[in-house]
Amino acid sequence: MKLYEFKETAPHFTGNLGNAKHRWGLPGVQPCSVCRAGGAIVGLQYPCTDLSALPARELEKLTDSWPVPLEEFLRLRELVRPFVPKDALLEPGARFGPLEGPASGHFGQLFMQNPWSLYLRREALERLQEAGVRGLEGCPLNVHFRAKPPPELRELQLELHGRFHPSCLPPERPLPCPKCGNDPLTLPEKFWLDITSVPVDLDVFRLKEAPGFIVATERLVEAVRRLELDGVIFHELEAR
Repeated sequence: MKLYEFKETAPHFTGNLGNAKHRWGLPGVQPCSVCRAGGAIVGLQYPCTDLSALPARELEKLTDSWPVPLEEFLRLRELVRPFVPKDALLEPGARFGPLEGPASGHFGQLFMQNPWSLYLRREALERLQEAGVRGLEGCPLNVHFRAKPPPELRELQLELHGRFHPSCLPPERPLPCPKCGNDPLTLPEKFWLDITSVPVDLDVFRLKEAPGFIVATERLVEAVRRLELDGVIFHELEAR
């Protein structure tokens, strides 16, 4: 089975969601007293998650991404956990709820604002679902356009699966920090995926060890090309 990375938006499309943000998110974390790691990661996006049932004072804290002490982050994470998918990875910087804010430009049928965010026009999502592509859960955006009529955009909420093949990682991988749990793994300069870790029932997912990478199967790529859905560039990934 061939695997592909959603690499980037085709250059002739001018769509822009750069000033739009998800409604809520987990804050970053202050540097750990043991390993000194802190901050946040990108790629953990759950746009279909609704946190509006939480108390207003807690929702206010979930709109501020400024780093907090580890203990406060852990408390907020447990508040969020009942509302997210059961296998969700809740790390500093995880985002929730619909994307909100301004939008402009011309969007292809598929679109990437950045390497870790994948959007589709509503009609493209429906056509791929009708073609039998698996793993497409699309959530409406709450963005506003000056131009009329605006496109109906959807953001994909993706499951996390897959890992790097052991042969492209250091032979002696450091253990996670005993206090904060931070995994010091850095992205290999050249890497390939472990084919045994790839789900057999999904055609698109985030790479669990690096959520900023969105991976598609050959089945999805062929459907995109057959249906002549424009907008993104695919890059084939090596898998062993």
